[in-house]
Amino acid sequence: MATVKLTNVKKIYGKDTVAVQDFNLDIADKEFIVFVGPSGCGKSTTLRMIAGLEDISEGTVEIDGVVVNDLQPRDRDIAMVFQNYALYPHLTVFENMAFSLRLKKVPQEIVYEKVTQAAEILGITEYLTRKPRALSGGQRQRVAIGRAMVRDSKVFLMDEPLSNLDAKLRNQMRAEIILLRQKIDTTFIYVTHDQTEAMTLGDRIVIMKDGFIQQVGTPTEVFDMPLNLFVAEFIGAPKMNTFKTDLVCEGGKYYVTPYGAKIEVSGKKAAMLADKKVGAREIVLGVRPEHFKMSTAGDPAAIPCTIKVNEMMGSELHLHVETATGDRLIVRIPTVSLDDEVRHSMVYGATIYVTFEGKVMHFFDPETEQNLLV
Repeated sequence: MATVKLTNVKKIYGKDTVAVQDFNLDIADKEFIVFVGPSGCGKSTTLRMIAGLEDISEGTVEIDGVVVNDLQPRDRDIAMVFQNYALYPHLTVFENMAFSLRLKKVPQEIVYEKVTQAAEILGITEYLTRKPRALSGGQRQRVAIGRAMVRDSKVFLMDEPLSNLDAKLRNQMRAEIILLRQKIDTTFIYVTHDQTEAMTLGDRIVIMKDGFIQQVGTPTEVFDMPLNLFVAEFIGAPKMNTFKTDLVCEGGKYYVTPYGAKIEVSGKKAAMLADKKVGAREIVLGVRPEHFKMSTAGDPAAIPCTIKVNEMMGSELHLHVETATGDRLIVRIPTVSLDDEVRHSMVYGATIYVTFEGKVMHFFDPETEQNLLV
């Protein structure tokens, strides 16, 4: 078993600089948890407190039911992979991976077995005799992961391990970490500022801001039902469009009226508004870029927009548009849905009409920024 429990954990630097505030989380055995948030939100600090690299100001951290606040990192049975690899430049790949085993005076035959097995899993067997300076960034990160793997630790901690890699290699390594998780079958706690990594890797995601947990949930839960505006705009790429509008009730139905359009709320969202007894009011409406679709000038649900930027992404267009009130929106349109004439007409300054369906809306309170349906 490798459960981790954080109870009322707090980290204060100096007299009054609070980095992490009232952090509570139960991590199940063999679960892959991702801490995600912008720089300075406290995610790496929390990971370092679990590892024992940072003192805990208040609260407790338990690993398998044992409070580890006062245990040294080497006594917590954890393995950690750092952002900067932290390899010994004068040692070969084999000796870097074997280093912790040598310290424990593990017999040579077991050291050889563990290192070669990890190297095979990671695809770095041919590099075992090389020094780190002869490796690429992705290869060095595999060595760092292999060094952690050979320890057979209860908990595997990873602090932004892919942030130093280029985009193509990051995508490749992300897939390899998913495969690695299936092979070594232990508890993972992973820190990143990249919400794509969080969505693809995590069984659950812990979204943080200013030292506080904003939401904990599966990737589907935080994408489909963000608890507040921060989560809504943070999860998803490009980010969710949010704008103030009115929610109106007519004839037992709900409508929103953005930028002169009138769009009926439908499906589960309409039922949830009725169950919550939400009345007519001003709201912040959220619509993801991929949920917009093209419309025409005669459609009462159409929003007229002026194109400011057209980003051709291959399979889709990212249109940065401006409404009549000066608000900026991002619209994602699949190129397969457009004929050549229409696509070539989408240039700077052109007017287009867009709309969205009533089942894809998100509703937030303008004051509290909380989701009205939660």
